[in-house]
Amino acid sequence: MSARLDVFAIPSASKAVKQFYSLGQTIVASPLPAATRELVSLRVSQINGCAVCIDMHTKEAATAGETSVRLHLVAAWREATVFTEAERAALELAEQGTRVADGAGGVPDAVWERAAKHYDEDQLAALVTLIAFMNTANRLNVMLEQPAGDYQPGQFK
Repeated sequence: MSARLDVFAIPSASKAVKQFYSLGQTIVASPLPAATRELVSLRVSQINGCAVCIDMHTKEAATAGETSVRLHLVAAWREATVFTEAERAALELAEQGTRVADGAGGVPDAVWERAAKHYDEDQLAALVTLIAFMNTANRLNVMLEQPAGDYQPGQFK
């Protein structure tokens, strides 16, 4: 299986991907906790059905010390007892921000307020940017049918 396009072989696409990657590095350098970043990235990717991102973020999180129990329960975080209140608020915001087309009005105030209770403005800005970033990455990868399974932790560092 191979992707529909090799974006690294197309000069204009390669330039865009490199700029996009730079944005991702800015999010990595943000004050948002690394565990939260990976859990949110994984959840958004699950919702969007992006296999390559699920592969990447599961492996990155595991390499960083995340437990298999927590990784397996991200899809059912509401019923799981293994996430902190802050992580739960971030996962809820991620779901609402990913599913904006599913309901009128965007992200409800109550969801935003729960996230704002746990994250300062700098972290909230990073969280919102991460959610938008992951939705874009997922859509690109799904449209291009990027294959999953071969990702190696740290591959893009």
